Amino acid sequence: MNTSELSALLMLCTAVSFTPGPNTTLSTALAANLGLRRALHFVLAVPVGWGLLLSLCASGVGALVVGVPALRWGVKLLGVGYLLWLAWQLWHAHTLAQASNRQLNVTFWQGVLLQFLNIKAWMLALTVVAGWLAGRTDMGARFAVVLPLLLGFALASNLTYALVGTGLRNWLADAQHGGRRLLWFNRSMALVLLVTALWMATL
Repeated sequence: MNTSELSALLMLCTAVSFTPGPNTTLSTALAANLGLRRALHFVLAVPVGWGLLLSLCASGVGALVVGVPALRWGVKLLGVGYLLWLAWQLWHAHTLAQASNRQLNVTFWQGVLLQFLNIKAWMLALTVVAGWLAGRTDMGARFAVVLPLLLGFALASNLTYALVGTGLRNWLADAQHGGRRLLWFNRSMALVLLVTALWMATL
């Protein structure tokens, strides 16, 4: 892989990884409501799920999923439905205790599965495969570079957003304001998930 190809890949990774999306929104919301330790389950799940997804796309499965309308719509509908459910849970969580009780604690394996329900992730993985891997005589060597690079960006971006959420935790839970800060923060995060779900539905 030459310097220009690597530079283009780095720019793509930066733009995609650090802009708000379902993963970064959930990382922020989970850390703000449940603390960094519990949010780390999801933060670590993102690169694992993404790595598996990229591997499937590199093997040709991704093209099948996106190319077959029934599979594409199945992934899309499940992903949109799950994001809407999470948005509903966030919208109604007024306190940290309520957030914990409303099943906002997305498990590691739920986080991994979410990557497979994100049609945007499938399309991004296919873009990476088509642009940097497919048809290359050194595909294996390229994959050995591309995979850890993408995993690193996925981990770094979600951990960054989780740290932001952790930093806001005490301020959001300020009892003097009757939980209003946390309420509006959670509702803002819920709206981001809602917009993301609606955007995914149009892809």
